Amino acid sequence: MRLLGLDYGTVTVGVAMSDPTYTIAVPVETIRREEEVNLKSTVRRIRALCEENDIHLVVVGLPKNMNGTEGAMAEKARSFAHRLERDLYLVDVVLFDERLSTKQAEQPMLEAGLKDRKKRKETVDQMAASIVLQAFMDAHPDLKDKVWTRSES
Repeated sequence: MRLLGLDYGTVTVGVAMSDPTYTIAVPVETIRREEEVNLKSTVRRIRALCEENDIHLVVVGLPKNMNGTEGAMAEKARSFAHRLERDLYLVDVVLFDERLSTKQAEQPMLEAGLKDRKKRKETVDQMAASIVLQAFMDAHPDLKDKVWTRSES
């Protein structure tokens, strides 16, 4: 079993996945959509990833403000997480604070000389998803012993 991490954005969703031991999060892909509100194909792709990889928990990044409050993007992430809860069968969905994950993902790219924002954008969302998922796993060292059931989320 594995965990899936998601960095929700208005036109993209970065995707990362854990290894089977819940030790390492790796970037997987960036799901793009034409319209912000049209989530059908995005949810369909996430469902397929869950089925193909025996995912039992999806961690959605919650973009809080630096002072801990929640703005418009946090509300959209919450709405997206609720949609996933409804549409994913036997997969738990949790929200996890993702403050600064995109900045953390961009920093190594900038240091490596990748100045073109468009080129960074191709991978930054999945890197941010990886950072969120890794932080979640680090914050929950007991995951190896946990059996997630939908009633506990």
